[in-house]
Amino acid sequence: MIDLTKGKILVTGGAGFIGSALIWALNLKGIDHILVCDFLGTDEKWRNLVPLRFDDFIPPDKLLDRIERNPSSLDDIRAVFHLGACSATTERDLGYLMRNNFEFTKILGEWAAQQKIRFTYASSAATYGDGSAGMKDDESILDKLRPLNGYAFSKQRFDLYAARRGLLNEFVGLKYFNVFGPNEGHKGDMRSVVHKAFQQVQATDKIQLFKSYHPDYRNGEQKRDFLYVKDAVEMTIFLASEPLAAGIFNLGFGRARTWIDLANAVFSALGKQPVIEFIEMPEALRPNYQNFTEANIDKLLGLGFKGPRFPLEEAVRDYVQNYLAPGRPLEP
Repeated sequence: MIDLTKGKILVTGGAGFIGSALIWALNLKGIDHILVCDFLGTDEKWRNLVPLRFDDFIPPDKLLDRIERNPSSLDDIRAVFHLGACSATTERDLGYLMRNNFEFTKILGEWAAQQKIRFTYASSAATYGDGSAGMKDDESILDKLRPLNGYAFSKQRFDLYAARRGLLNEFVGLKYFNVFGPNEGHKGDMRSVVHKAFQQVQATDKIQLFKSYHPDYRNGEQKRDFLYVKDAVEMTIFLASEPLAAGIFNLGFGRARTWIDLANAVFSALGKQPVIEFIEMPEALRPNYQNFTEANIDKLLGLGFKGPRFPLEEAVRDYVQNYLAPGRPLEP
């Protein structure tokens, strides 16, 4: 295994949802020699960092400046977890998305390759589009994928770039499916339905779900592969530590569940009877809506990973009762 206790670890997007959860998981393993990189604006994501242990912090522009001016100035870095990105699937500024999600990743990845640094980066299951080309983490199908929004397009472009440059022979690209859990409250409308549903139940005793606009799915029976963030970061660390891991990997539970299942799990965690109201989906979302996602995680399991620990109901219960209800972040 690759020993992450040796040298410093760079985590981009470290104040964000998955990034801060990753630092939490590393801290639990006794690892705190971490350089956090993130853009701290006016939202509340800085609060995710308060209980965590890390050595230093650097803004993204300062990191790029150091890499471009003096690539060896960060020679104590032994591993990079590149999780920083604009993750808003509704963002329409393609120039902004490409600068943040493609150009930044390209510079950071090329530097890591030149410096022989382990590079693990976040792609996205959104790159699979409508799923017509399959959702298997097979590099040979990358050219066949057709993303449905700008965010997915920007992620897809780096996957293709890395493949054509031969970087996927060394890099680990992670296609996260529907991750939810503590430390996502700052994400606004991009936070998970679990977070939104918890607030709805607290305020109205009911949960609103979108109606279905596809004949194969009844209301609330559209399916997603929901993955608890605690499982997501364990998968991430496993792949970064596994010397045989290279290329694209799906990170999901491996089994699709309905939105009704998710809503019922929230009601159960709160000890309330389910009351679900189906509402119209905004017209702008309908053409690009994914009615079904399910991760094939055979590639991950084939490397010896034991599988996710948190089934949907258990994950929602832990999230609601131990984090959302008391208003707590992840703490080592």
